[in-house]
Amino acid sequence: MIVYSSSVEKFKEDVSENKIAPNIEQAYINKLGKRPAQSEWRAWNNSMQFMDKVIRNSKVADDCGVLIEYNIPSTSKRIDFVIAGRDQEDKKNFIIIELKQWESAEASTKEDIVKTYINGSIRETTHPSYQAWSYRQFMYDMNENVYKSEMKGHSIAFLHNYRQKDPEPLKSEPYHKLVSQAPLFFSDEVRKLQEFLFNYVGKGKGVELLYEIENGRIVPSKSLIDHIDGLFNGNENFVLLDEQKIAFETIMSHAKQQDHDATIIVKGGPGTGKSVISINALGGLLRERLNTVFVAPNQSFRNVMVEMLAQKGALSKARTKNLFMGSGSFVEAKENEFDVLIVDEAHRLKGKGTYMYKGVNQVDDIIKSSRVNVFFVDDYQRVRLNDIGTVAEIKRVANERKSIVYEYELHAQFRCSGADGYLNWIDDVLHIRDTGNYNGWDKDSFEFQMFDSPHDVLSQIKQKQAEGHKARMTAGFAWTWTKKGNSHGEINDVLIPEHDFAMPWNGEDIQTTWAVHQAGVDQIGCIHTTQGLEFDYVGVIIGNDLKYDPEATKLYADYAEYKDTGGKKGLKDKGEELTKLVANIYKVLLTRGMKGCYVYCCDENLKEYLAKRLDLK
Repeated sequence: MIVYSSSVEKFKEDVSENKIAPNIEQAYINKLGKRPAQSEWRAWNNSMQFMDKVIRNSKVADDCGVLIEYNIPSTSKRIDFVIAGRDQEDKKNFIIIELKQWESAEASTKEDIVKTYINGSIRETTHPSYQAWSYRQFMYDMNENVYKSEMKGHSIAFLHNYRQKDPEPLKSEPYHKLVSQAPLFFSDEVRKLQEFLFNYVGKGKGVELLYEIENGRIVPSKSLIDHIDGLFNGNENFVLLDEQKIAFETIMSHAKQQDHDATIIVKGGPGTGKSVISINALGGLLRERLNTVFVAPNQSFRNVMVEMLAQKGALSKARTKNLFMGSGSFVEAKENEFDVLIVDEAHRLKGKGTYMYKGVNQVDDIIKSSRVNVFFVDDYQRVRLNDIGTVAEIKRVANERKSIVYEYELHAQFRCSGADGYLNWIDDVLHIRDTGNYNGWDKDSFEFQMFDSPHDVLSQIKQKQAEGHKARMTAGFAWTWTKKGNSHGEINDVLIPEHDFAMPWNGEDIQTTWAVHQAGVDQIGCIHTTQGLEFDYVGVIIGNDLKYDPEATKLYADYAEYKDTGGKKGLKDKGEELTKLVANIYKVLLTRGMKGCYVYCCDENLKEYLAKRLDLK
């Protein structure tokens, strides 16, 4: 969807008559049904004055086409400015221009991320060249009129208030490749920008190209399909085994039909391969040239999936990342805008009132937005009161939306060395559900040890990591997380004074990639950085948020000791519900290891209870 489109001639007229911001605002209201934020209005009024001067002095033809606030189809992203026309050889071109009002910026240790002053403070954001490049890449990957025609796209960033430094942080070594793909133009490089525009679109005839861009079908290109195929080839992380292959083919069979609305629910506990199937389904459906996106509520999970899938460098990851979206991205999506939406960790979908979510029900958003939707779900992995993505809720919304429901349940266990007994014991011992596994499981199939000191758990994890295994320390949310000044995990938040034990939560710099980052072994992960992921060995510190009452013979969550303020909101007087959610958190943590799990308990009664259940006492 395009908010504002015109010829260069009309654009210059709107700016000279001081109508450009009001005209964009009115078009925004007409097409989106809401008013823009005042900050957006100011940005239009400011940046368009600069673009007007650049375009007038560039001498490009008046019949070049201009798009402002172009909403990239099937995404929540909007491109600031596009100018289209023909070059000196009469070839079709369009230029994506990312406009920034920044005055300075700093480099970051995170890939493709910079720091600058936004909304009253220094914040992290994506590099302007990355933004511009990723928009162009999406057009080449998904817009049929762009990739099938002879139209050539270019992407740049124009920082019209920014005086270039020497050395310039935005051009530092980590960003070289990005900047070569999407050049930067600073406030003192206006003439260079004018020449760039004239060289590629100066001869005009661009208004007709706007129609081609806006009306291109959103279908994966052969180039994108080849790219995805290359990611799967030889990638042992995503090989389908036995029952997983059957589930994958079942999903493909239903999703390819596209002749009716369908909701596919795939149920399975930890280690049944839900994520392996979901990622393979993404690749398989893209090969069928269906507009398919992978959806996950948890950013850490999405980023780690991209890291594991795209192992060929920054731009490969960036291109792949366009196929992954958060679950709050579909509030304003059109009905059946996507052919297929694949939702992993669907039990973490949110309802009204969730931070940063502007809708009412993410299950409904997703079913409304797609012809076929696939939900991978485990009701026993809900960890917050506002996690609404249960099987019952998905069925309710699907029936309301007249989407035919298909169910498939995964039973085979591929995590924890195939130790179904261990998983059943965890459910039983945490009072999640009765399974009959009172005294444990076949200990030869899965290594489980309890330790009297958290140092011993850490020592085991460090040893396993040194031996070449994937191993991480985790803990329940029983310690406050210091956010400010903790970029690299400098602050030891997880403190157990009686053992002189201190470790940091994972730092902000690697928060979303902690599970695969080399520094991750020296930091502790929580439920939000581990759910959906797996390691060879996991260390778990069970904090004082979960305790055992030997007289009542039951587990209970300690509201005061549970430090996740968002997680315990509304649960102060609902002890039973809080206990269920905290028990689910520890179930997730205790089942992240495929080969082994090492545990330390802060609560002595809980430690004795677990030891008894393991026949250790």
